[in-house]
Amino acid sequence: MAAYQFIAKSLNGRQIRGEVEAETEQEARVKLRAQKLVPIKVKVRSGKAKAAKGLGKVSAKELQIFTRQFSVLISSGVPIMQSIDSMSQGAKSPAMVATLKDIGEGLNKGKRLYEAMANHPVVFDRMYINLVKAGEEGGVLEEILHRLADHIEKSVKIKGKIKGAMAYPAAIIGVAFIVITAIMIFVIPSFQEMFEQNGQELPGLTVFVIDLSETFATYWYLIIGGVVAFFFGVKTYYGTKNGKETMDKYLIATPVLGAVIQKGSIAVFSRTLSTLLKAGVRVSDCLDIASATVSSSVIEKALLKSKDSITKGRTIVEPLRKEKYIPTMVVQMISIGEQTGNLDTMLEKIADFFEDEVETAADALTSMMEPLLMIVLGGIIAVLVIAMYLPIFDMAGAVGGV
Repeated sequence: MAAYQFIAKSLNGRQIRGEVEAETEQEARVKLRAQKLVPIKVKVRSGKAKAAKGLGKVSAKELQIFTRQFSVLISSGVPIMQSIDSMSQGAKSPAMVATLKDIGEGLNKGKRLYEAMANHPVVFDRMYINLVKAGEEGGVLEEILHRLADHIEKSVKIKGKIKGAMAYPAAIIGVAFIVITAIMIFVIPSFQEMFEQNGQELPGLTVFVIDLSETFATYWYLIIGGVVAFFFGVKTYYGTKNGKETMDKYLIATPVLGAVIQKGSIAVFSRTLSTLLKAGVRVSDCLDIASATVSSSVIEKALLKSKDSITKGRTIVEPLRKEKYIPTMVVQMISIGEQTGNLDTMLEKIADFFEDEVETAADALTSMMEPLLMIVLGGIIAVLVIAMYLPIFDMAGAVGGV
């Protein structure tokens, strides 16, 4: 059993923070509602999660391989307990070994598979546990595990594309900063010594660059420390609820990059919701879980309105029509899916389409950023070079005049 930190509202509208012990996040929410509280945010406490899951973190790739192997073993008629024991012996990371051994112990004590997995919320998220539960109850565990493996594989791919698209310009800017800093600290002073020995009057641009170089050389540790502190500060701020919401609004409105984030979020949401619906998970739970998989809080907020709409007896698509970051095509396809009873199929088609769109948008971002950053970097270096060679040109002109 893990400890879950929560933010909830009481019946009089007062916001309450606290902790509740539960096997899963869903159970924690049920316990809160039983206390007449409306859950706003529920997450496992990090310290308890580490104690429950064993050693370190399990990568998405390893989880995908485990799920695929588990599916093959179950479909081959190997009992669950024997499958878990076999995979614990072949697992690569200590974290997965510890997790599987603990699951095996839970099964020996009479727990169901999803209950044993729920004791490791950092390894197996709500979606995973809900799908395994649906597979056990419906007698289609091998099919569910196969879908899960496909889902994890596609999610990892799409998230990798988004991270790659965002990491590339950051890497270029980082290299540019290092190069310019090196020029300022090591190259410019050499020219400065030559100019001082010559004793000539320097152009304004050259004086400015030399002064800037002296500042870099004297206070380099403060400048580099300030840049590092800025990035860590931004990262820390983005880790807060208000910071994430604020920054996500600007990121999704950014040309090209915003399209990558928007399309990636819709692809992940659609794939997750389709997988959950096919497994027979309750619609309101599906929307709650699928919305939590979205990286952008702007898109997540828009999608959570659909959950509120469902609980009030309306359609999923109704609130989405008013959201500017949900494309019209998505709204139309969800609407058709609801009307025809093929929502899971429609969502799968939406996911397929937007996964391709993310790849296209990510390639477009990379293609656009590369020349743009090179122009900016080249321009800065060109200014530095011109500033250093202007006095040399003046010297050559003076010699020629003589």
